[in-house]
Amino acid sequence: MALLTIAKLGNPVLRQVAAPVDPDDIGSRAFQQFIDDMLETMHQADGIGLAAPQVSRSQQLAVMACPGENGFPQTVLVNPRIVYYGPHQAETWEGCLSVDGLRGKVVRPTMVRVQGLDRHGSPLDFEATDLFAICIQHELDHLNGKLFLDRMTDLSTLTQLDEFDRYWKKEHATVI
Repeated sequence: MALLTIAKLGNPVLRQVAAPVDPDDIGSRAFQQFIDDMLETMHQADGIGLAAPQVSRSQQLAVMACPGENGFPQTVLVNPRIVYYGPHQAETWEGCLSVDGLRGKVVRPTMVRVQGLDRHGSPLDFEATDLFAICIQHELDHLNGKLFLDRMTDLSTLTQLDEFDRYWKKEHATVI
């Protein structure tokens, strides 16, 4: 596996709408290797989600995993879309592997229904809640050229990581 370079804030690829993946390409060795490389890159960067535009590839692909009691299983989403947003919202701290050293509060629905394809090209249709739902929304934003900064309604919560660790970490941050 290879570690991929993470595109950082300011890279134009992060502001593009990603192209759909051709379903005929999903089973190729190159595409499967790319998925594995994305997962390895995400783990090595201590993230819980990574979208293809974040590694400078403008395709509708996102990977995520958050082991542990309140986490969620490894998930690969190809050409995903959210078809339903639940009525309840929560404000949580978010960070991003493409936005180094910053955290901010974002309000998002706590439940979503997602459709798309898995890493083998099989159809997916499932509901996700809590951190999993937030992670999915964050990663799908990347596929639409959006960053968590665009979702912040109160920029006064934007915090440098050192200050976040000192004053706010007890509230838990989602580092996606």
